[in-house]
Amino acid sequence: MSTRPTILCLASYHKGQRFLVRCRPEGWSCILLTIESLLGEDWPRDQIDEVFALPSFADRPALLRAVSYLNRTRDIQRIVGLDDFDVEVAGDLREHLRLPGFNASTARRFRDKLAMRQTACDLGVRVPEFTGLFYHPKVEDFLRRVPPPWLLKPRSEASAAGIRKLHRPEEVWSEIERLGDQQSFFLLEQFIEGDLFHVDSLVHQGRVIFSEVNNYRRPLLEVYQGGGIYATRTFLRNHPLGDRLRQMNERVLTGFGLPWGASHTEFLLGKADGEIYLVETSARVGGANTAEMVEAATGINLWSEWAAIELRGETYQLPPTKSDYAGVVVSLAKQEWPDSSPFDDPEVVYRLKMKQHIGLVVASSSPQRIEELLDDYRRRIARDYTLVLPPADKVSH
Repeated sequence: MSTRPTILCLASYHKGQRFLVRCRPEGWSCILLTIESLLGEDWPRDQIDEVFALPSFADRPALLRAVSYLNRTRDIQRIVGLDDFDVEVAGDLREHLRLPGFNASTARRFRDKLAMRQTACDLGVRVPEFTGLFYHPKVEDFLRRVPPPWLLKPRSEASAAGIRKLHRPEEVWSEIERLGDQQSFFLLEQFIEGDLFHVDSLVHQGRVIFSEVNNYRRPLLEVYQGGGIYATRTFLRNHPLGDRLRQMNERVLTGFGLPWGASHTEFLLGKADGEIYLVETSARVGGANTAEMVEAATGINLWSEWAAIELRGETYQLPPTKSDYAGVVVSLAKQEWPDSSPFDDPEVVYRLKMKQHIGLVVASSSPQRIEELLDDYRRRIARDYTLVLPPADKVSH
């Protein structure tokens, strides 16, 4: 058995390969704990010391027992949750084994959308009007005070999954009735029209040391609700709004108590009032090829640098960065394995290899060129590749 310190990486979704391959060069043994259905995925097994799997991570006592058993013969000194759903699990395990990093209570601020909003209010960070689905008279008061439409959100899903946009009180009460005993795991929120941004960050010793501001062309909520093509890109550098978003992002991450790691935080710029609202934050790398886009624009791979921060501790230093522009476009595809070779512009730096999906990352020193390419690629993907699905509110649940 290795005498090197060991990091345990939890992955209930197939992601984080660049994190995994960074561990061994940093002098650490790496154990991957995943779920049985993902054992056949192309994990970088030549860079991972051991791989284990459970049927799921849902049985928390069984998970605690399994990891504690591994710890008998392996010097586990760090635990990391690679997917959004693994953040709270990792917090529980750290508390159980008394390991460094944030605990389950802190993890909840980065997973539970209701806890996020309450914490933001305590910090003086603006959020849309919201209410938990606990005491029904308070819900009635919310519906009277706050004009529609409203968003019904699961408190602990990832990104835009499970969000429903509702326009009439009777729709809200119908949904609440449908949820039954699950309604307390949801919240109701005011819908605010505006532009959506995401700030992708690295935190070291409680301080934001890297933050990249990006602006959605087509946010995931719109794609979930109405289908279509997801796209985002680097926001204009040296724009005053970018500075405001970075300052707000730092206020959120330091106030929420992220000691170190990576974060994907979303903000809304209200169309009517020009104010910045926190939509959600996280303690993980953003999905939908965000990491590849950020790396193309800055030279910083969020997964790899997160691993180095985790394993080096106080000695970590951020590598030099560049200030180019990048964009990503992703869509469901009608082809099982779509051929992206017709997109042959020299700016293409990454091609998504995923069944029933097409995705590309482009990079350039010119923001105008990124806009041109995203416009062109979205049009061509819609014409030749896109799998048209019914909107989310037409799909049975």
